[in-house]
Amino acid sequence: MHKEDVMKTLINLIIALVTTASLAFAAGGAESQGNGLFVWIFLGFGALIILYQMVPGFMLLGSMIKGFFSTASK
Repeated sequence: MHKEDVMKTLINLIIALVTTASLAFAAGGAESQGNGLFVWIFLGFGALIILYQMVPGFMLLGSMIKGFFSTASK
């Protein structure tokens, strides 16, 4: 096989895979009635990570502000 034939076959295969995947996702089925428990657990875990990262940031900000307004020791 030539390089061009391999490329044409590969492109046709990719197009076929994309179209069948999009048809599968577009197919109707049992739809959920809102968010499940695992969605709320995931969102809560993400919120906890953000909160725990904010604590050292606020401590650093407080130290910087304290350093700006304190008198320099000689």
